[in-house]
Amino acid sequence: MKNDNHFRNKIEMQAKRMKKAEHEQSTLLAQTAYIGTLGLLIVLPIIVCAYLGNWLDSMAEGYSVRWTVSLIFLGVVIGAMNVYIFIKQRE
Repeated sequence: MKNDNHFRNKIEMQAKRMKKAEHEQSTLLAQTAYIGTLGLLIVLPIIVCAYLGNWLDSMAEGYSVRWTVSLIFLGVVIGAMNVYIFIKQRE
């Protein structure tokens, strides 16, 4: 009798979890918004750093891309960190 109650409780808990997961399932629109947010989080720092690097290079005499390349790399790192932090907060 005790085993039957334990087994029944386990099945009921699993059924509740399955119903909850089905209810909380993301829609296509929510998934699209999530992917779009991730894209913006990684692309915006790269673009801002590229423009800043280009502006700094234009201030220097002669042909230089030192700042542009360095800041693009920094933008990639910042964007990757943004995505990592965003995903960790959503979990």
